[in-house]
Amino acid sequence: MGKPHGIGIVGLGVISRAYLDTLAGHPELQIVAAADLDRSRAEALAAEIPGCRALTVAELVADPAVQTVVNLTIPAAHAEVAIAAFEHGKNVYGEKPLAATFDDARAMLEAANGSWVGGAPDTVLGTGVQTARSAIDAGAIGRPVSAVATWVSGGHESWHPHPDFYYREGGGPLLDMGPYYLTSLVHLLGPVARVSGASSRTRDTRRIGSGPRAGEIIPVEVDTHVTGILEHVGGALSTVTFSFDAGASTAAPIEVHGEAGSLQVPDPNNFDGEVRVRARGADEWTVRPTDAGYEDAGRGIGVIDFVRTGVRRADGGLAMHVLDIMLSLLASAREGRRIELETSAERPSLVPLTPASEWRAR
Repeated sequence: MGKPHGIGIVGLGVISRAYLDTLAGHPELQIVAAADLDRSRAEALAAEIPGCRALTVAELVADPAVQTVVNLTIPAAHAEVAIAAFEHGKNVYGEKPLAATFDDARAMLEAANGSWVGGAPDTVLGTGVQTARSAIDAGAIGRPVSAVATWVSGGHESWHPHPDFYYREGGGPLLDMGPYYLTSLVHLLGPVARVSGASSRTRDTRRIGSGPRAGEIIPVEVDTHVTGILEHVGGALSTVTFSFDAGASTAAPIEVHGEAGSLQVPDPNNFDGEVRVRARGADEWTVRPTDAGYEDAGRGIGVIDFVRTGVRRADGGLAMHVLDIMLSLLASAREGRRIELETSAERPSLVPLTPASEWRAR
């Protein structure tokens, strides 16, 4: 048996635990190093995981035992950490969005020099989106014509103890939640050619609702309601809405409409859920049997998918295209014009139905 693939984790905030639950203890991986601006976090993780060492970021990206850096820092730091890792020949898998700016993302891809650039979200590799993809590919709704994607909330300050970065450059509802929905739409309908957007900002401050800073007022520097139209290369049109200015919605997370029927996709922030199909003229929705995707997956499955198969499904090129979609929507909203995208992406290959017992085993 070969030596486990060495993983170094940079950034040990709230999301890191979800990754650790998937990656730690996997027989084909070994978390060999961790780094965080708060060194005590790295030391705590090193004490928890045998063989893991607490290092600085500079030490981690240069460490010979690290083959892939899992970059869980805030968006503004994604490019700096990734480029430093590429200089030492490492692969990098990063949290979404790929980077805070288009120039940073382009610099990352140019610096990779043959190393794998991976990017969240990998929720799209679970059974929910993959079964929906399988149904569309099998012709369950005929030729896709349109899609609607909706995500709304009152804002993350109601639950997150340190929500500041959600309201700074690189944040906002689109850049925070958009990657789940837009990556799903590319898996389902293919890449996007051009976009039209509109956006608004209801207020310039927010009040933290929980944790040690409860009651503190923070500034809002980004638009907090974004809507737009995506024109897919294949001809389908997607209408999207992302908001920190709404209470709730009864809309399905994603609906895809075709010439022969419609399809409901489960929450793309999760890995599973029911896919429902309603043929044109039918009286009811029916549940589509699960037939694709990683079962019982968690965050980090994109890294495991790459290590297990060598296939780059959670790829930086796709993450770059999704970032281009999002930034172009915001630019369209500011400038009042339809915008042609600078990038495109290959529609990733379908994930075969893979039981947890298979992907968790050597």
